[in-house]
Amino acid sequence: MPTITKLTGAFVIGFDGEDHVIYPNGEVVYQGNSILFVGHGYDQPVDQTVDAGQAIISPGFIDLDALSDIDHAILDTWNPPHLDGGLQWSERYFQQRRDVFTPEEEIFKRRYALTQLILNGITTAMSIAAETYKGWCESYAEFAAVVDIAGELGLRMYLGPSYRAGINVVRSDGSRTVLWEEALGEQGLDDAIRFVQDFDGAHDGLIRGCLLPCRIETVTPALLRRTQTAAAELGCHIRLHALQSLVELRLLRQWYDKTPLELLQEMEMLGPRLLIPHGIYIGGHSDTGEPYRGELALLADTGTSIIHCPLTSVRYGHALDSFDRYRAAGVNLALGTDSFPPDLIRGMDYGNNIAKLVTGDKSAGSAADYFRAATLGGAQALGRDDLGRLAPGAKADIIIIDLSKLRTGPIDDPIRTLL
Repeated sequence: MPTITKLTGAFVIGFDGEDHVIYPNGEVVYQGNSILFVGHGYDQPVDQTVDAGQAIISPGFIDLDALSDIDHAILDTWNPPHLDGGLQWSERYFQQRRDVFTPEEEIFKRRYALTQLILNGITTAMSIAAETYKGWCESYAEFAAVVDIAGELGLRMYLGPSYRAGINVVRSDGSRTVLWEEALGEQGLDDAIRFVQDFDGAHDGLIRGCLLPCRIETVTPALLRRTQTAAAELGCHIRLHALQSLVELRLLRQWYDKTPLELLQEMEMLGPRLLIPHGIYIGGHSDTGEPYRGELALLADTGTSIIHCPLTSVRYGHALDSFDRYRAAGVNLALGTDSFPPDLIRGMDYGNNIAKLVTGDKSAGSAADYFRAATLGGAQALGRDDLGRLAPGAKADIIIIDLSKLRTGPIDDPIRTLL
């Protein structure tokens, strides 16, 4: 029989069936990978008791744009406009592209990145990495190795090799466009389907397969349709970066005379299986110049989740408009790191302050709501009522955050103190 362990600590973030609740000097009892009890006064025998002291005992964070890389959104977020294009592929490089890293370097990079996720309290992750330095995209073989790394580390992951039919390039005149290799996109989807078939449920269920097309402007409508069909047959999620840049908005208008959401609606992709990182540029956002057309209601009504990545957004000078507006409309918000360091607490803090700046309201983007997004929002996006909470029957994905250090300062509300 697995060991029964009781954890005690100054603040236990439990779950009462509807929302998180704070138990001062609380207890969490777990056996194996399942939680047995959360609250006060557990009176059954246990094999061991661990006192965490002046600490928060919390559900592990769920990162659905989880950095599995070493440089994503760092090297390209500090440059003046006249240098920025130099970090994109050129038309010439498109013809001469190559893998920059060796397979051994790729494996080391992934192991380092996944270890960083655990270091930052992330217990469930859906990976993201830059494809800029690849010959085209991620491979089946590369992610077969990631499966074993995640299993060895004990990290719960939603995995699949990314794929695309085109890539953003910079022309010699500095303008942006997309160049296409549609056959590579189709082959990438074939490999991604095979990956889900081969590895979904691996390592006693720690690994779940998913389909990860890159960006909406780099996949064709035909590839989107195949992706939607495959996800329905496999019973897996799709994550598609969309509504994240004005270039994307311009290109889709130029090609299809549609906004990204209109295209996704036409493809019948909106729904609980679809996760959209960023989701910033909808109608009504001040930078789009387009009127609001009920986009938030459409997302809420279809159950489509937005993966909000505050740290990445602020590094690029973007902002969700606004966190509270999306939540009030009923849109499920999860969180992603998408940038180094993969520090979701730092991301929550950035998001909290960005929300105040965007709205002019000091109460906007509350610490509690960001904590919900980092836990319950991610669980809802994945359709998992056994993640993102400390409650009997939930997975024992538990983190302990030390509040005893001098730099912590006064503790009023432990979640506000955390941020």
